Amino acid sequence: MNPKSLVNVLIKILGLSVVVHDIPSLLTGLINIVRESRFNSFGSSHGSWIFLLPYVLSLAIGAGLIIKSRAVTEWLLKNEAE
Repeated sequence: MNPKSLVNVLIKILGLSVVVHDIPSLLTGLINIVRESRFNSFGSSHGSWIFLLPYVLSLAIGAGLIIKSRAVTEWLLKNEAE
């Protein structure tokens, strides 16, 4: 296995691990927000959505690593060809 394909696979594994790690946290946060909004009729849970932002961003980064792994590999190994 050449270095580029190995790095490509490792980047995809990194992206998958980030996605798998953040899905339970995101679901737990959503469940807590829904539960809080049901018990609180005044609607003060609108600010709770901001706490999901890090999980959504991390999930997007993980998905981006999976989708763009070849481009990231080329960017990381661009000086190796020289």
